[in-house]
Amino acid sequence: MSDLAVNIQTPNGLTYSQPTGLFINNEWVPSSSGQKLPSINPATESVITSVHAATASDVDLAVSAAQAAFHSPTWQSIVGTARATLLNKLADLVEANQHILATIEAMDNGKPYLQARGDIEEVFSVLRYYAGWADKHYGQTMETTRAKFTYTVREPVGVCGQIIPWNYPLGMASWKLGPALACGNAIVIKAAEQTPLSILYFANLVRSAGFPPGVVNILNGHGGECGAALVQHPHIDKVAFTGSTATGKQIMKLASGTLKNLTLETGGKSPLVVFGDAQLANAVKWAHYGVMGNMGQICTATSRIFVHEGIYEAFVREFVAYVARISVVGDPFEEKTYHGPQVSRAQFEKILGYVEVAKKEGAKVILGGGVAAERPGGKGFFVSPTVVVDVTPEMTVYREEIFGPFAVIVKFSEEEEVVRMANDTEYGLAAALCTSDIARAHRVAGKLRAGMVWINSNNNSDFRVPFGGVKQSGIGRELGQAGLDAYSNIKAVHLNLNLVESL
Repeated sequence: MSDLAVNIQTPNGLTYSQPTGLFINNEWVPSSSGQKLPSINPATESVITSVHAATASDVDLAVSAAQAAFHSPTWQSIVGTARATLLNKLADLVEANQHILATIEAMDNGKPYLQARGDIEEVFSVLRYYAGWADKHYGQTMETTRAKFTYTVREPVGVCGQIIPWNYPLGMASWKLGPALACGNAIVIKAAEQTPLSILYFANLVRSAGFPPGVVNILNGHGGECGAALVQHPHIDKVAFTGSTATGKQIMKLASGTLKNLTLETGGKSPLVVFGDAQLANAVKWAHYGVMGNMGQICTATSRIFVHEGIYEAFVREFVAYVARISVVGDPFEEKTYHGPQVSRAQFEKILGYVEVAKKEGAKVILGGGVAAERPGGKGFFVSPTVVVDVTPEMTVYREEIFGPFAVIVKFSEEEEVVRMANDTEYGLAAALCTSDIARAHRVAGKLRAGMVWINSNNNSDFRVPFGGVKQSGIGRELGQAGLDAYSNIKAVHLNLNLVESL
């Protein structure tokens, strides 16, 4: 094997060739500096392999390749229907490689293999969805005066810099790649430092699908070097980012020098409101899914659970029992495992730190709150699913995004009170509520300041439906037809029909 690929044997018995280089212009190249990033298996704390880390010079090469591809007669001549064919081929290849891609994500990210398979299913579904839109994103004609023929056309933005997170590596990549390619853009996408392996394997599928060189370029690297260079590059026309609010703010600053088109999907501290008339079993089920799914590493996690005083004791009792029964901690490749390790030591230590802060500020930990006793072999970044009560609005765990399996439960009395409490946050990504009163459901959904609201369910998003937040949870929307708007510009054309023949 060359320095740009290594053979890896996975915990579930597969052996495959893992690319480790930078994917630029449909070729694998090394970092110009030779620097590398280790990729660590969070279940074992062992290094899987190391990948090349891009410098600003490498970013410049990738952007130049994307710029050349975008303006090339080859890519410009590929109309929407042909782009759809390419996207469908890529989707077919992802589906054919679902087992290996899910294996890589389970190994590199720590999520249970069965959950990772579901993530990869979303990837090829999103690609097929946007393949269907590739030749259906139209302009319009509009009547102005009889002396003019006026119309609009949809044009691609240009070269797009995309930065994906570590919690859903390929899933979040597909949310960005699908609409961008459907609209005819060229792309430079940066993998998360913690989880670069699956999208590097995916790069070979992009080439096999037949995308021209330079249309999709994939980089690994440190955020402060590779990411910053990408965001500031003068030939990047658009930046799309998913990650923390703090990093999103930095991206806005860096991108402001050239007034780039931005889509930001950032943090959240989402509420779930459980009213007294809610079906208790249903509310418990969705409360668990909303904060414990993916080890709590979900931007839309409903980590603040507000429960009406009339059912508070019953809800807490049933919720704790349900979490203890369902959130089985263990090896990501064991079928019974629901809860794998956190993605990194940094996340692991951060969550445990919040447990101590909660205790210090007077909250009560009634489940978990430490290193999971079920750690296979005594290693790995496993946190026990945690439930905290006696929480008040001034507490740190009430206000800050923890990004882990950490639920805080708060008692409320009146609808007006809980709406005020739910909205008392700098974030506005998502919210959920459980009630049997349909009038109340729609009334409260309208009052919650969030980009998305679930009623009697939680966090079951759909790629056909817009996704995004308000306040400091982001700018713009991904998924659905709305996701196309971020990757196309509207050009207006005014045709004068009254030509003057002579002066």
